[in-house]
Amino acid sequence: MTPRTSTARRRPGRFALALLITAVPLLIALLGPLLAGEPGPRAASFTLGGGHWAGTDFVGRDVWRQVLLGGRTVVLTALAATALAYAVSLPLGLISALTHRGWLEELLMRPLDVLLAVPSLLLILLAAAVFSPGTTGLALLVALVNIPDAARIIRATAAEAAARSAVEALRMQGETWWRMAVGYVGRSALRTLAADAGTRLTGVLYLVATAAFLGVGVAPDAADWAVMVDRNRTGLFVQPWAVVLPAVLIVALTMGANLLFDAALTGPGRRRTPLREPSPVRKETRP
Repeated sequence: MTPRTSTARRRPGRFALALLITAVPLLIALLGPLLAGEPGPRAASFTLGGGHWAGTDFVGRDVWRQVLLGGRTVVLTALAATALAYAVSLPLGLISALTHRGWLEELLMRPLDVLLAVPSLLLILLAAAVFSPGTTGLALLVALVNIPDAARIIRATAAEAAARSAVEALRMQGETWWRMAVGYVGRSALRTLAADAGTRLTGVLYLVATAAFLGVGVAPDAADWAVMVDRNRTGLFVQPWAVVLPAVLIVALTMGANLLFDAALTGPGRRRTPLREPSPVRKETRP
């Protein structure tokens, strides 16, 4: 058995492992509020037993119930921010790569360089100092700080495909901009964009969790995984589950999402199907 064959046979297990790591925190986050039930009586702070198998937090609330309630905000905010970032970055990057007007490319990309020069977390904290963003505001802020980097990656990837002779042939054949941008250039950049989506989702989850840890976008006593880590860290050695459980779920979600994208891109038997090049335009020659 060659090493290449052995690697190919191990890939299904790799994909299943990535799917399992991602599914556990994702299901807890999305279905947890439906399973949490009604809150019971509060116990003494940082205690085990008394019907609380994971103990209680710093104010006597059941840790497991807080875990079930605290993941939906983190996950939905991160997914919404990632989707919004690509919804803005994709047209910006494709237009910049396909346009022949230098002034238009400068107009679209140079303002993004200004945002790119400011650290993401610092920009979120500065905006939070001016107004108090809720969950929706936090998603918009995280999407905003991810747009410059995503747009530059999309533009660089699309520019390479746009420089091929196939695109020029499509122009000469009178094809629409949509067919050139999405039908050919977009398809050519799909694998690169999918790889970027995995790492970007990890970074977005980190930003959302860090912002919540610092009190941006959520209430100080909200049921949120990042808030749980922040509020209960003083009692880490007395009641570790109040910190360990939400922290492990955040780490598992970020790591699992990245592994899942990577496994999907290098799945078993996956072939890179070459895109069909349009037929070159033939010039008629007169006798």
